[in-house]
Amino acid sequence: MSAFTPVPGQQVESYDTATPLDTDYYAVFSDLSQAEHDAWQRARTFSNEIVPQIDEYWDRGEYNLAFARRMGELDLFADGIQHEGLTALSPLAAGLINMEISRGDGSMGTILAVQGGLALRTLALFGSDEQKAQYLAPIARAEVLAAFALTEPDHGSDSVSLETRAARQDDGSWMLDGAKKWIGNGSSGGVTFVWARVDSPGADDHDTVRCFLVPQETPGYDGRPILGKASLRAIHQAHITLTSVHLPADALLPGARSFKDASTVLYSTRSGVAWSALGHATACYEAALSYAKERIQFGKPLAKFQMVQERLTQMLDDLTSMQLYCRWMADLEASGNLRPTQASLAKYHNTRTARRIAATARDLLGGNGILLEYRVMQHMTDIEAIHTYEGTESVQALLIGRDITGMSAFA
Repeated sequence: MSAFTPVPGQQVESYDTATPLDTDYYAVFSDLSQAEHDAWQRARTFSNEIVPQIDEYWDRGEYNLAFARRMGELDLFADGIQHEGLTALSPLAAGLINMEISRGDGSMGTILAVQGGLALRTLALFGSDEQKAQYLAPIARAEVLAAFALTEPDHGSDSVSLETRAARQDDGSWMLDGAKKWIGNGSSGGVTFVWARVDSPGADDHDTVRCFLVPQETPGYDGRPILGKASLRAIHQAHITLTSVHLPADALLPGARSFKDASTVLYSTRSGVAWSALGHATACYEAALSYAKERIQFGKPLAKFQMVQERLTQMLDDLTSMQLYCRWMADLEASGNLRPTQASLAKYHNTRTARRIAATARDLLGGNGILLEYRVMQHMTDIEAIHTYEGTESVQALLIGRDITGMSAFA
């Protein structure tokens, strides 16, 4: 129990901006199945556990691996991947998990995206039976942490131009050389799915992009956390160098045969970014609403001021549009009718809108808005990361523009 005693000038110790309010003004999520509701509640259990602790890790830039293990224990990584041995989740259930984890914390949302959406999906879609038998369940349970390494220091938006090379040796083994950047879990002691260009003159797959399963303890693999981040500070993202990394022939994922396969994984997770943005925006809106009701200024709650009510309404307007995007996207995916550019539009809309909600909430909280304990500033900075990853705003616009005009504007 707090020993706080009010004194002149400080009648309130702090404000509760973390308790979820389950905002759903249009009843977008009122018809969930029991399985979908249960999945959301598992994610809520995790968020409730980590919220009292996460600020200190975010503030220090530390990655608590126990949080990732706990997500595995709660079976949160299946991400709607349809595969024997993984819990079946509808697109809506997978989205709600993503939304809820990101509402709790963006770094944890990124763990979810990396471990489940990218790494586990890559293995499930393209791995051999032997690779799946060894790693599928351990990655799903987070007994083995996993990374997805596509982006390079010189190739972000133009990742199709990646330069990491995989040279086939005379005995069928492989030698990898190159560099990767912004790789979540890339220095956490697990495995990394490395996308590389085949350097094998004369072979059918020469110069194609393929994927390799690389244990991080392999000689020549060097993954180091990127320091100085102002976003997603509670997960380590690595700068990886690969120097003569020798791999056996069976390190190759046989189903991954071109960059289009990497794109398949990215398209699948792009909808997850839209859900993650919704989680961040929900946290910001609900923090602002709770704060406005509790904070007294000029003798009355902020919520009684006209300007504050207008701002809250603007945020609710934006938040509801994000919810509608996500729900309809999930329904399209469940019916098998979701096109990649539709996921791009949801990501494009939701990260842009989340930034606007976060900025308004930050302003409404005044000076307290920059403190981690009031949640908004942390989410505001984390939104900047999801606004960029899985395809920047500009790349999404070009993908959508090509779809609606029939003309490519890519350089």
